[in-house]
Amino acid sequence: MSQYFSIHPENPQQRLIAQVAEIIRKGGVVIYPTDSVYAIGCHIGDKQALDRIRGIRDIDKNHNFTLMCRDLSELASYAKVDNSAFRILKASTPGAFTFILPASSEVPKRLMHPKRKTIGIRVPDSPIAQALLAELGEPMMSVTLIMPNDDYPLADPYDIRERLESHVDAIIDGGNCGLEPTTVVDMTGPNPEIMRQGMGDFSTHQ
Repeated sequence: MSQYFSIHPENPQQRLIAQVAEIIRKGGVVIYPTDSVYAIGCHIGDKQALDRIRGIRDIDKNHNFTLMCRDLSELASYAKVDNSAFRILKASTPGAFTFILPASSEVPKRLMHPKRKTIGIRVPDSPIAQALLAELGEPMMSVTLIMPNDDYPLADPYDIRERLESHVDAIIDGGNCGLEPTTVVDMTGPNPEIMRQGMGDFSTHQ
């Protein structure tokens, strides 16, 4: 049975954030709100937790996870970012964007795209997600909380608890989230390319 934390979306209670971070460090799988949708995540180095998330979401080993980072300097440790990409990232983070970038040697091989050696990276504009990442002191591996055969992500904390409390270790109730995932931007070519239009408006950041 998971632990359920009701955390204020604008002013997260630090002692509760610390408890969730400790669950993640010990190999736990957690559900938490972002600035777009609810996400399900785990510690970056924990293969067992990663496999549990794959089982919950019913996704195969080729499905790309997103590396949630708290800021640009953390992002730059896990991705190769040139000057032009850096300018775009600076203008777009934090925000509802996932950027596909060449992975650095810091990224565990199982997390990067096997052929392209890329990683999806995001800096969320959410006080809860930011507080959690700051408390952890390192990125989290995450995917959108959309269940098998569902058209949209789970957005209501009560629905999430009802469906998943026996499958995860912690659920953060930060209020209702949206149904629209991030905009995905491929930054590996000469020019940024939108792979999926979502919540973020990239046209204002180029």
